[in-house]
Parts: sequence; C-alpha cells; structure tokens
Amino acid sequence: MGERKFVILAADDEVELLDALQLFVEREGMELIKADDGRSALELFETHKPDLILLDVMMPGLDGFAVLRKIREKSRVPALMMTARTEDYDKILGLDLGADDYITKPYNPLEVVARIKAQLRRCYDYQEQSRQESNVLKGCGLELNLTEGTLTKCGHEISLTRTEFRILELFMKAPGRIYTKQQIFDHSWDEPYMEDDSTVMVHISNLRNKIEDDPKKPVMIRTIKGLGYKFEKEK
Repeated sequence: MGERKFVILAADDEVELLDALQLFVEREGMELIKADDGRSALELFETHKPDLILLDVMMPGLDGFAVLRKIREKSRVPALMMTARTEDYDKILGLDLGADDYITKPYNPLEVVARIKAQLRRCYDYQEQSRQESNVLKGCGLELNLTEGTLTKCGHEISLTRTEFRILELFMKAPGRIYTKQQIFDHSWDEPYMEDDSTVMVHISNLRNKIEDDPKKPVMIRTIKGLGYKFEKEK
C-alpha cells in the first residue's frame, strides 16, 4: 500500500471484536480508531478524517445506517458495513446508502483486512495515479498545474509568486489537513524558521486576496485558531 499510513475508523459496540481486529490492522501498517457507538463514530470521523470506515449495523443510539447516511452528506470515504444479519434487505439498504462492501459477522479478521486493503487500493491508488497523470490539483474552483506552474480560477488565470504557488500546492495536495506556520514555512522557504516571524501570515493574506471572493471572509484557506491553516475540502 506504499509508505502512507492509512487511518481506519471502526465502530462496533462489541469492543472486544475491535480489539482483536486492531492487532491485524496494525500488523499491516495501518492505524485503527475505535468507536463503541454511532455518535462517537461521527465525532471521531470529524476529528481524524479516516481513509476508510467500518460500521456495525446494530449499535446503540445511532445505528450504522444512520451514521453512514450522515457521513455520505459530506464525504465519499470508502465504507464497509458489518452485521450479524444475513437478510438481503440489510445489504441492499446499506449499498443504497453508499456502502462499498458488506461483511457478515462473525468474521475472520484476515478477511476484513483483505477487504480493507482492496478498498484502499481501489480508491486511493487510482486517485494517486490520476493525479500523477494529469499533474493538476483541483479544488474549490481552482486548478493548480504543477507542470506549467499556473493557477486558474473558473478558467481565469491568476498570477502567483513562487512562494504563493508553493503554499497553495501544499494546501491543495491535502485538503482538510491543518498545517502549522512552521510546516508551511519549512515547505515554502529555504531558510530557518523564525518563531515570531509574520512572513507566513503576510503570504497567506496575499494569497487570499488573489483567490478568495471575499478575502475578509475566506472560505478556501481557513484559519484554525491556535493551530494553523487548512485548505477547505469541497462539500
């Protein structure tokens, strides 16, 4: 699966099953985040931005179907449903809500890991291949061409400085990820970072003036108080 460490969110009120599954998942170099009910699963989904989700159908509070329905309002992250039921109705409902695969309990952890890896390959390897072939990053109406060094917004070219280009490249390669000022500086400048330096803030402001419809109310490059900045994911 490459050097990237994938994050898996698994929600099941049978915690002992998740504990066992965690051993097999981590053996493959992935991280497993565990939730024991539907509401916790939604909270962890927002904070950890997992690469794939495993949802048990029968959970207290919000069941797996309700959780998947909420997640599908904002994300197409790969989703596998887990259930002790075998009725076709449950499988059809899950697939209609946007599930990518179905696992019947009790399950073999090795089979679950194999299903996880198959979904990750299908989703992320293909996306990475497409990105490398086009070498164009897209998001929020912007297209950043890494080969030609150009930026367009809704078809209109926007002139960027070298530093602005590198900052935007960093953001658009990982939408939704929060970067600290030091991480942005280390990526975009070839000199040591000064902790009290306002250089990053100035360049972020200049970049917003060029790409945002209203720079005073930015919707693309968001400030995360006390943490840094992020490029908003498309909804």
